[in-house]
Amino acid sequence: MPAYVIIETDIHDPEQYERYKAASPAAVAAGDGRFLARGGELAVLEGDWNPPRIVVLEFPDLETAKRWYESPGYQEAKQLRDGAANLRMVAVEGV
Repeated sequence: MPAYVIIETDIHDPEQYERYKAASPAAVAAGDGRFLARGGELAVLEGDWNPPRIVVLEFPDLETAKRWYESPGYQEAKQLRDGAANLRMVAVEGV
């Protein structure tokens, strides 16, 4: 069953965050994931949630998503965004 990682990003240092954006695709691919959405235009359809940036990743299953997050490759990429952005990230099983 596929799993989706949904990330809300609030960027404080765009220049530093660009280094993370450059490094993260290789880490996602190495973790057997792929981008479904990466900061494109969004529309609030209901409620007052208005995230500045949304990223959606797909993985083969929830365990693979968790392994990707803990992987040395992603942890290395993650260090590039330290101080540049605040994230909220969840992983959810799909159907």
